[in-house]
Amino acid sequence: MTTDKNRVIIFDTTLRDGEQSPGASMTLTEKIRVAEALEALGVDVIEAGFAIASNGDFESVNEVAKLMKKTSVCSLARASHKDIDRAWEALKPAVKPRIHTFISTSPLHMKFKLQMEPEEVLEAIADSVAYARNLCDDVEWSCEDGTRTEEDFLYKSIETAIKAGATTINVPDTVGYTTPQEYKEMIEKIIANVPDSDKAIFSTHCHNDLGLAVANSIAAVQGGARQIECTINGIGERAGNAALEEIVMAFRTRHDMLPYDTGVVTENITKTSRLVSSVTGLAVQNNKAIVGANAFAHESGIHQDGMLKNAETYEIMTPESVGLKESSLVMGKHSGRHAFREKLKDLGYELGDNEFMSAFQAFKDLADRKKTVYDEDIISIVDENMQDNDHIKVVGWKFVCEKGKANSAELELDIDGDQKTVFSEGNGPVDAAFKALRAIIGGEPHLQLYQVHAVTRGTDAQAEVTVRLEEDGKTVNGHAAHTDTLVASARAYANALNKLITKREKTAPAEMSA
Repeated sequence: MTTDKNRVIIFDTTLRDGEQSPGASMTLTEKIRVAEALEALGVDVIEAGFAIASNGDFESVNEVAKLMKKTSVCSLARASHKDIDRAWEALKPAVKPRIHTFISTSPLHMKFKLQMEPEEVLEAIADSVAYARNLCDDVEWSCEDGTRTEEDFLYKSIETAIKAGATTINVPDTVGYTTPQEYKEMIEKIIANVPDSDKAIFSTHCHNDLGLAVANSIAAVQGGARQIECTINGIGERAGNAALEEIVMAFRTRHDMLPYDTGVVTENITKTSRLVSSVTGLAVQNNKAIVGANAFAHESGIHQDGMLKNAETYEIMTPESVGLKESSLVMGKHSGRHAFREKLKDLGYELGDNEFMSAFQAFKDLADRKKTVYDEDIISIVDENMQDNDHIKVVGWKFVCEKGKANSAELELDIDGDQKTVFSEGNGPVDAAFKALRAIIGGEPHLQLYQVHAVTRGTDAQAEVTVRLEEDGKTVNGHAAHTDTLVASARAYANALNKLITKREKTAPAEMSA
């Protein structure tokens, strides 16, 4: 437990709840990269997955547990010995392991989801928490749908969990239903009415269905909670989770009204946000607080005039405080390896020799096509070169888009080391490319999203393309960037297909919770 009464524990669930965003599945390598970034960011706890959900989830929890040097690593588990055993097996290598077990407590969930009577739920709480505590000293218990749970039963459930050995009690707003004042009062009442409440840390886990997740999380801290469960960029099921960057910067910026501290190194926020956006394929909206492209942009003449005279006229925090800084090293085709390596370090990347040379060659190729290479260009290059789920690679292309002729795409592919050429006609070259690629893996994945935006300014900017595919309830996002929009589109679709292949190979029988 933390000893500072105003120290708030940051519990990051990007790798677990965040990954439940449609299409946001990450490969093992991508999860490891995110986990390393989260540790560098200074989060206290990383919920690395739901170990029993699949072999892939177990492996990711286990690998993250092996790699984290100081951060607690957590796995979710339902109120069953089988779940808890699987979680513990995955967590054993961790320096600071935590088992997070949960069960629903609202009348609605108990009746229709669990089909259990309240007394049966209390027995399950006592049994599961005690069983977990016998394996691990750090046990978190959550009452799923806690904000819609009857008050007396909520108190009894929490009392039972604490008696059984839970060290953290999480009261989730699973469906994003509560309001700040209501949630604050709920936490205050729990602490006042539950025996031995001082023996546990109380936690929030807020969903954003009404756009109140961050406000609710902060209100709960004002009511006595000292852990916040959140995600990078606020990703998560449905409307997402409370956004880590917004909470942390609210505490830092308004410390006069919110005198709470975290261990987060805020200067690492921007690069962590960009990494998560890249590996999940979930673009950050331009007007997103803290990490959006427009968060520190000023177009109004009045605003610009004020900024030139004193930045504090319109900025309540500095761009540097979240790790956003203007490039002082302009990169171009004459830049060498040393300058490129220094730029990568400035952007937060440490690459091995092979990764570095691959990224450097891609940079030189881009620099031949662009006069100036911006930081955002380099980030796109590195992120694309570090993709590991690349059974299918687009290595060559020919697109035809001419009046009076059939639009077509001819693609040269590397498929697990074998070379293959595919061809298709379509309603435009993008449609043709997608048809040609789709034929490789069979099936009929449905295109849910095709999105293009420029990475940087100028007509020679790289096009960044996001593709979302859905098949049999499985959703994946593909992502790629190139100065040619057609090439970026083909590569993004191939990236999505690679993830879909991985999805087909995996099974996820367990039902996850927030």
